Amino acid sequence: MKKRAKVVIAIDGPAGSGKTTAAKLLAKKLGFTYIDTGAMYRAVGLAAKRLGIDPKDERRLKELLSSIKVEFKKVGKDQKILLNDEDVSSAIRTAECGMWASRVSAQGAVRKALVAIQRKLGRNGGIVMEGRDIGTNVFPDAEVKEFLIADENERARRRCRELTNSGEKMSFEKVLTEQRMRDIQDSTRKLNPLAKAPDAVELDTTNLTPDEVARKVIEIFDLKKRRS
Repeated sequence: MKKRAKVVIAIDGPAGSGKTTAAKLLAKKLGFTYIDTGAMYRAVGLAAKRLGIDPKDERRLKELLSSIKVEFKKVGKDQKILLNDEDVSSAIRTAECGMWASRVSAQGAVRKALVAIQRKLGRNGGIVMEGRDIGTNVFPDAEVKEFLIADENERARRRCRELTNSGEKMSFEKVLTEQRMRDIQDSTRKLNPLAKAPDAVELDTTNLTPDEVARKVIEIFDLKKRRS
């Protein structure tokens, strides 16, 4: 395999483990491009929901993928996710959309199409990519792999705060229930399930603030860089 100009940093883990905060801050520190692969699956899930497509109907999902455009666009300091040129950055962050994302991501046609885009985005390196199968499937040759975990109750509390800040109210109990359902869906799907790569460094973020998580991830990155 041709050596990349810059490294690829893969950050995986379940929802609420701190991936997004850590990945964004690490990308900023290094001057790398940040890529949220979960946003891509959420965008496809949103498109399927709007059209009333059964998330298990792979044939219709394949047709959908051939008719939509999902891309990232940097606006000032923010990164937006566009669906057919529509900014859906806020629309995809609902709890319902998260479940749709988990369901459509289990379909081979969806994973094949989006993984191809993800690999193209990172082919030259210089990226921090977060998701659930980056280190195991999208970039198994990533130079740096980190897998974040956290206690399920703390993850649910974080998600509750996130939803509240975005104007969506949901009880802790419901968030926890849906989180457990999504964890099962993501970790048991046949295609590229959520799993820690054998060579990934695991970090428990339960008792860490977002800034502390980011600092720990950066420390791991710096340590691996010195050893390489």
